[in-house]
Amino acid sequence: MKINWYPGHMHKARKEIGKLMPSVDLLIEVLDARIPFSSSNPVVCSLGKHKPCIKVLNKSDLADRLCTQEWQRVLEQEQAVRTLVTSSKDVHTIQAIMPLAEKLLPQCNRTDRPVRALIVGIPNVGKSTLINRLANRTIAKTGNQPALTRAQQRIRLRNGMVLYDTPGFLWPRLEPQVCAYRLAVTGAIKNSVLEFEDIALFLLEYLLEHHPDVLLQRYAMETLPDDATALFGQVGRQRGGMRRGGCLDSRKTAEIIINDLHSGSFGPLSFETPAMIASQLATEEHCCEPREEFS
Repeated sequence: MKINWYPGHMHKARKEIGKLMPSVDLLIEVLDARIPFSSSNPVVCSLGKHKPCIKVLNKSDLADRLCTQEWQRVLEQEQAVRTLVTSSKDVHTIQAIMPLAEKLLPQCNRTDRPVRALIVGIPNVGKSTLINRLANRTIAKTGNQPALTRAQQRIRLRNGMVLYDTPGFLWPRLEPQVCAYRLAVTGAIKNSVLEFEDIALFLLEYLLEHHPDVLLQRYAMETLPDDATALFGQVGRQRGGMRRGGCLDSRKTAEIIINDLHSGSFGPLSFETPAMIASQLATEEHCCEPREEFS
C-alpha cells in the first residue's frame, strides 16, 4: 500500500506558514521523539532554513531514552538549533522553552516589539497540548487523533512572547515510503486512509529485526516465527483476533497489534536512529531535504 495524505487544509496551512515565516524570529518545531527525522517537515526545513530553531522531541516517554539522547547530539550540530526533550505530562520541562528561546535570541529583551515564535509540527505530535502548557490555559483543541487544529492562532505568553500556532500538516509526497509507514505507525496519519493490516505488518517486521525480546515478552512466546506474516497470524490466534469458524480476522488482529504500540504495552521504542537515517540518505531515498550532519 502506498501511503499519502495531504488534504486541502494542509495545503492552506503550508501557504499561511510561507506568508508568516519572514516576520517570525524563532521556530519551535515539535517532533515525535520516536521518529525525529520522519516527523520533521521538509517544507518547514526549507522555509525556515536560516531561523533559530528549538526542536522539541515530544512523546519522549514512548521513545528509547538513549536513542533520544543520540538524536539530541546530532540535531544540535546544526547552527542555531537547540533541542528539548519532553512529553505532554512534563509541565516543568515544557516551560523551559521560554528561557531556551531567550538564549537563542539575546535581543529578545528589546522593547520595540515582542519576540514572535512560530510553532509547527506534523499532525498528532502533541503540539496543541504543548501550547496549552506554555500558555497555562486551554487554547488549542487536543485529542489522540491527527488534524484537530484547522486554523491559525496568535497567542501572547506570560513573558510577552507572541506564539503563532498553525495546523499540523504533512507534505505533498511522502517519500520514501518507509518514512510514511513510520508516520502511520506512530499515529500521524488519519486511520481512514490506511490499511491497518499493512501498518501492523510493518510494525512486526521492525520489531522482529530490532526488538525481538519485546515481542517475546508481550505475547508470551518461547520462540518467534521467521517472518511477520506468520507472527501476525499467531498473535491473532492468541489474542482473540479470530472470526467464528476459525478464520483470522485480519483487521481485528491489526488493531490489537497497533493498539499494543499506542498503549505503551511494548515499552519505550524508537523507530529510527541517526545511523539508520545516514544509511537511508546514502541511498538517496529520503523524505526530507539533506542535512549537513548526515551528508
